[in-house]
Amino acid sequence: MRPGPRRYVLFDVDGTLIDAVDNQRRVWGTWAGRYGLDADAVHRVALRTRPMETFAAVAPDQDPGECLTALHELEDEDVRSGVYTAFDGASELLGALPPGAWALVTSNYEHRVRGRFARTGLPVPDLVVDAAAVAEGKPSPVPYLLAAERLGARPEDCLVVEDAPSGVEAGLRAGMTVWGVNAPTAVAGVHRHFGSLRAAVPDILAFARAEGQAAVG
Repeated sequence: MRPGPRRYVLFDVDGTLIDAVDNQRRVWGTWAGRYGLDADAVHRVALRTRPMETFAAVAPDQDPGECLTALHELEDEDVRSGVYTAFDGASELLGALPPGAWALVTSNYEHRVRGRFARTGLPVPDLVVDAAAVAEGKPSPVPYLLAAERLGARPEDCLVVEDAPSGVEAGLRAGMTVWGVNAPTAVAGVHRHFGSLRAAVPDILAFARAEGQAAVG
């Protein structure tokens, strides 16, 4: 029998594997319209914060539970009817990774991730750590540390692939190697930066296949 994988890759989803920028803007725009708020202003806040924090900032007079319910309904509808695109290289990359050597770590919910992956034809790994799995989301290291624990991996043997500052911070605080993708400039703190996911594919695969070697940034 072959030994299990000793190097692991942990992927963010939105902005890293799937291009959901237009979808997120549309969902938040519709949500803002229901509350008579400026869509662009709300979206700018939502890009930097978790939903409950966004509600507190842009609609402090509204019931946050009702705000969240409305947002979830819009997001679920978008998964059913929206158009999603996987970033170039995503299908090739995920299909080539050793089984059990990778996971998804997302601030979204697993049912939406599965819906988006089904729409784009991407394979879903055995492990998805979503917003429901943790009490603290990114930039806390908790989601990435939980993924490593469930994979039976040491943090130092994990590569985090991210596009956003909060996710990069989470991976760094977890003690993992962090590479940034799909941004014109490097997010502060990343060990390596790639302008696109496609450009990072050969190096990510090389990392995952280098069993038994020490991880390097």
